Amino acid sequence: MQPSAPHYEERLTAPRSWWLIAALVGVAGGLILLPFGPPALLGGLIAATAVAAVVVSSYGSARIRVVAGSLVAGDARIPLSALGEAEVLDAEEARAWRSYKADTRAFMLLRSYVPTALRVEVTDPADPTPYLYLSTRDPKALAAALAAVRAA
Repeated sequence: MQPSAPHYEERLTAPRSWWLIAALVGVAGGLILLPFGPPALLGGLIAATAVAAVVVSSYGSARIRVVAGSLVAGDARIPLSALGEAEVLDAEEARAWRSYKADTRAFMLLRSYVPTALRVEVTDPADPTPYLYLSTRDPKALAAALAAVRAA
């Protein structure tokens, strides 16, 4: 039995500037080891670049999917029956919900390089999480996918 096809899928990836910084970290690692000779320089360059690339890739890459009656955001999988209204947040509102309006109990898939977001209420009384904050490049499409799956 195969799971149903995703109604919405988005992969948030790190911006190009982060990859440039990872490359510069690699250069710095090589320069630190320069006094020990060219083999150490090359080893430091390769090792520091690899470590920085793994860090950028692991933090910068997150997936948001609506599939099989669930919202999958990062490591969280929430059934749509536990979710309420979805609110599309423009850049200004998203900044407010990331800072002074934020609730410490909320689940936040927060990526600072994505200016827009979707805020979804959690209606499950057994769950102490008041809402989900999801950084997304297309919050209207995500809200529409949630509404379409709930209606079906």
